Amino acid sequence: MNIVIISGLSGSGKSVALHALEDMEYYCIDNLPVGLLDAFTSEIREQVRTHGNAVGVGIDARNHPDQLSNFPNIIAGLKNKGIACKILFLQADDATLLKRFSETRRKHPLSGAAIPLADAIDRERKLLSPIAASADMFIDTSRTNVHQLRDLIIESLGNTENTGFSLLLRSFGYKHGIPGDADFVFDARCLPNPHWQPGLRNLTGLDREVADYLEQETIAREYYQQLENFLTSWLPRFRKDNRSYLSIAIGCTGGQHRSVYLVDRLARQLGEQLCEIVTRHRELE
Repeated sequence: MNIVIISGLSGSGKSVALHALEDMEYYCIDNLPVGLLDAFTSEIREQVRTHGNAVGVGIDARNHPDQLSNFPNIIAGLKNKGIACKILFLQADDATLLKRFSETRRKHPLSGAAIPLADAIDRERKLLSPIAASADMFIDTSRTNVHQLRDLIIESLGNTENTGFSLLLRSFGYKHGIPGDADFVFDARCLPNPHWQPGLRNLTGLDREVADYLEQETIAREYYQQLENFLTSWLPRFRKDNRSYLSIAIGCTGGQHRSVYLVDRLARQLGEQLCEIVTRHRELE
């Protein structure tokens, strides 16, 4: 049985993530007390075998703090029983969360007459830190809409039979902010910029003309080769360390040309070595 645990900050998209799992025919339950996780897996195991082999569980800060602090031990116990667990933690910056609660006029579960919204968000981060510390995969939804988050969940977790290593390659533009959930960030702004070539400005790094332009530049070829060498050397070591997920972000000024080209080329090259690669071009979406 495979279990995907969805947790994270209120307003970061946990409900969207669970609905995406339901669309993939996961058996899902939301707001499960952490202390019941072991009993729940034992109870549901036989039922899941008849309806599929994957379970999605939502866990949030409404749990008792003592239960949340014991979360790593509970997960270790499940893994010792041979249950494959992946933990997805959703987050967003404070300004985004404040804006979302203001727009939806929903009450934060930890806020109250004596606890302002900003304090409730800060308290929630601290309460959920044991889950965040155990997470296999982080998604920052500060600049991700509902449809993009759903697509990312499906692409990352869609293969319920694959419990191995998953790699997210993502391009972005520095002028729109650095992704907060990346394990590694590479800066491609030192490369020649196709934006300043009249015939390339309105194209993207997915177009052959842009790729040809960059591949004619020695510095671009060297940058790509060293980046590929780094990843091919170290990705197997992350896999051996029982990592199930790694996020690589490559940025240029606007996220249209250089970073897109590098992500696309790396995905094609590394796709021959890894079983599951997800690519996202943030500024092209």
